[in-house]
Amino acid sequence: MAVYRRELALEQVVKDIRRATRRQFSAEEKIRIVLEGVRGEESIAELCRREGIAASMYYGWSKEFLDAGKRRLAGDTARAATSAEVKDLRREAQALKEAMADLPLENRLLKKACSRMGRGHMGYPPSEKAEIIRLVEA
Repeated sequence: MAVYRRELALEQVVKDIRRATRRQFSAEEKIRIVLEGVRGEESIAELCRREGIAASMYYGWSKEFLDAGKRRLAGDTARAATSAEVKDLRREAQALKEAMADLPLENRLLKKACSRMGRGHMGYPPSEKAEIIRLVEA
């Protein structure tokens, strides 16, 4: 049992090393490889062998490349927001939420003020006067 566990652990170490040393292709490298395949100067199998990639990887990159071009030509220019834009939008949303939270109170105070004006009463308690002044100034 211990030998079996050790073999599994060694296999895991080998997988981890392979994963860590796996080549990462930049976007520019992927584009270069896909364009070489599109040119057709050599077969896709030869290109993949020379670049050290699987044919399925090449075809995946090719599909992504062509789909992105198709979307761009169709006018789909949607993009992901930057982190700064996301922060700005969150700040704006928070400010709007706070403004919306004050509206019911302002509405209630204004209704009270309007009802008193309709009855000919102009005397307001000091707390309401201060709140009305604050609302009008805002």
